[in-house]
Amino acid sequence: MSFYTTQDGTRIYYKDWGDKGATPVTFSHGWPLTADAWDAQMVFLGERGYRVIAHDRRGHGRSSQPWNGNHMDTYADDLAGLMDSLALQGAVMVGHSTGGGEVARYIGRHGTKRVSKAVLLGAVPPLMLKTAANPGGLPIEVFDGIRAGVTADRSQFFKDLTIPFYGANRPDAKVSQGLRDSFWLQGMAGGHKGLLDCIKQFSETDFTEDLKKFDVPTLIAHGDDDQIVPIGASAMLAAKLVKGATLKVYPGASHGLASTHADQFNADLLAFIQQP
Repeated sequence: MSFYTTQDGTRIYYKDWGDKGATPVTFSHGWPLTADAWDAQMVFLGERGYRVIAHDRRGHGRSSQPWNGNHMDTYADDLAGLMDSLALQGAVMVGHSTGGGEVARYIGRHGTKRVSKAVLLGAVPPLMLKTAANPGGLPIEVFDGIRAGVTADRSQFFKDLTIPFYGANRPDAKVSQGLRDSFWLQGMAGGHKGLLDCIKQFSETDFTEDLKKFDVPTLIAHGDDDQIVPIGASAMLAAKLVKGATLKVYPGASHGLASTHADQFNADLLAFIQQP
């Protein structure tokens, strides 16, 4: 197993697969998941000649569980440190949900000197929380409810969360028990404190200024039946903030479309990466 140690001593677990001399593609996962959520994409791209790298965010999965530092700025800095340590150049950065926020904050704080393209999938930017300036967001009570559910019984909460996450409550849904079990297993591998802290980060962080700093080709992909990160207050707004962004909407797709629509998303991701 590979680990990168941050300046505050946190050990970040990561996978680094494929040809080390090839174009690197980095993956940032959603909450409360791990790098394993990207396995379908990593194997697909790795088999097609790309170097694929995914890490477990601090407090998640196999990475350390520090009491402090569970903050979006730190998440982005951890990723920057990992990319620096691997001396990545021309990387395609892919982020899902909270990971999309991580990619946005990375570019906002560290620029694109190591980055050639960006992909935001079902991503939380620009801001999930409903405010006077963001009337289409979700009220704070929604996120307070998530905190309460995780605090009271996170195991059951994660099992229940798989239903809207993958759209298993839709009439024609074909969501396997195995996929739902994998979500639960990844969530339970994380640290309770870090996962609780992360709720505030993905819900209350405003990425507006970060998105304005994007200066590389960007694909914004989202399911229009996303019950976790509603498309109207996320992708539709982000596509207006990122100069020249390409917006790809998946009809009827859920928040977890990287798993439920893996073949379609993988093909679209490859096509975007291959564009000159």
